[in-house]
Amino acid sequence: MKNILQIAKSKLMLEHPYFGSIVTNLNIIENNKIASISKKGDVLEINSEYLKMLDIDEVSAILANSALRQQLFHSQRGETKVKSVWSMASDYAINDMLYQNGFKIPPLSNFSSRFDRLYAEEIYKILITEMDIDNSDTKESNQDVATIEDLDYNIFLEQMINKYSKSGELPDGIERFVEIKSSKISWRDILSRFINNFVKIDYRLFPSNKKYLYQGIILPAIRGEELKLAIAIDTSGSIDNSALNSFISEVEAIMQSFSSYKITLIECDHKIRDITEYEPLQSLTPKLIGGGATDFRDVFNYVEEYNFNCLIYFSDAEGIFPNYQPNFETLWVLTKDTTTPFGETIIIDCLTK
Repeated sequence: MKNILQIAKSKLMLEHPYFGSIVTNLNIIENNKIASISKKGDVLEINSEYLKMLDIDEVSAILANSALRQQLFHSQRGETKVKSVWSMASDYAINDMLYQNGFKIPPLSNFSSRFDRLYAEEIYKILITEMDIDNSDTKESNQDVATIEDLDYNIFLEQMINKYSKSGELPDGIERFVEIKSSKISWRDILSRFINNFVKIDYRLFPSNKKYLYQGIILPAIRGEELKLAIAIDTSGSIDNSALNSFISEVEAIMQSFSSYKITLIECDHKIRDITEYEPLQSLTPKLIGGGATDFRDVFNYVEEYNFNCLIYFSDAEGIFPNYQPNFETLWVLTKDTTTPFGETIIIDCLTK
């Protein structure tokens, strides 16, 4: 069984890299007491004898289906629906999308041409009507579907979507299932201005570095130095999951926009909780530890001590500010329109649909 699954996963990574990536989060368990398969949140139970009846393409479809179901239920779209019907509607919608992307749908799967290119919600309405079920009855057992609140998982999905949308490898029709978020800010323009300001401060940096001109990036040729960019994320109790997800999306956009310098990510509430240095284009893996009050002073002391040139601070600006003007560029990316004692501000919309 393990060998078949490994081959199927490898096939997904080669032919459908987006699904190959999200399948890595599936917990696959052998269960020969069930007839075929059972999907419960991030757990996929499989009867090994049933697995032997399928070819590798069909096994790949099962894995892709299960991984996308996990992703779909994370959005809590089925929270107010009859669980068993919502599970079936999701299956029909996902299998249709997989079919449109060239997958071979296994026998006995929930798949029908009459649900061609429909959203799970649309299919759900059809099934509810046909089954003559009271849609208000949402108290039935949720054994078949697990809705999971996991910020780390949401961040992982955001990164996968950003990565594969840039390379054009997102599956056709994926927008039916996940909210594809994009950066709301033109970080290339903003950071280029930061760099220009840095150059004006220190004329020793000329001439410019020609290494990245072919990418349209003009960087200073710093003698033995490099631009040191610090990014702080406010993880205090006043920052909800929606805001954190927006912050992470923007940091990911910054990291993907430039391949010329390192970024130091600082996670903090009333004190610094974690500091991680990232190489250009490296995957973002924040810990998001916090939940306390907000005090900006610890971060500013650190940034000043280690001679960073720029600080981008994601916050709601509800906290204790330093009582002095820092000697480095500061950009506040805020969840609401408010006044800061120094630096520039940008307001982003952190509301989810």
